[in-house]
Amino acid sequence: MFETIHSKQELLNLVNRVGILPFFKNSIPGWSLEECIEPNLWFGDLEGPWEWKGQMAKEKTCVYSKLIKNGNAWVSLEWFPDLCNYRRNGYDFEGLCEDGLVRYRDKLLMQYLSAHTPVLSKIAKRSWGLSKGYDAALTSLEMQTFVINQDFVYSIDKTGKPYGWGNALLTLPETYLGDEYVNQADRYSPQESFERLCQHLMSVLPGCDEAQLRKMLK
Repeated sequence: MFETIHSKQELLNLVNRVGILPFFKNSIPGWSLEECIEPNLWFGDLEGPWEWKGQMAKEKTCVYSKLIKNGNAWVSLEWFPDLCNYRRNGYDFEGLCEDGLVRYRDKLLMQYLSAHTPVLSKIAKRSWGLSKGYDAALTSLEMQTFVINQDFVYSIDKTGKPYGWGNALLTLPETYLGDEYVNQADRYSPQESFERLCQHLMSVLPGCDEAQLRKMLK
């Protein structure tokens, strides 16, 4: 569906054109980086998307987090405010709490992250106050766009080289990107933002199943 990606700049260009790009294959054929990345960059000795995801988040050229059907995706700066507006459904986190719409585990984790951002995910997991449920709580907050990744931090071996998968450095979009930016789609209703996202993605994903796309975005 998309051209083969050979570099971080080509990936950013694709994210900006598509608006939302999942990292891995999903139920919509072709709609992922995995399906268009140069094979030698997927797993190998060359720097590739595993490193780029943290670099792009750190550079603030797009947003990267668990944002699609509990999966990781890049979202362009143009479309992230609409995704926030739709997923939050007119609420800020405090409003959700006041209306009793937040699980206790999610509230506890959000309180911790708000006080310590940016913080490594492994540290947040040890410190947030419960013995289980961390991954589910973090996914819930990310899917609601209240938490995003600022970077991925790698362990360093004795020769000074990074290794492993990298640990997510978590932050809040309002803290990292600014309240004014995050809230700029508030002039639309949440449903209008959802329709805007759907219509844009349908225009750049020819032949995709609209019902499946809408399911992926919810």
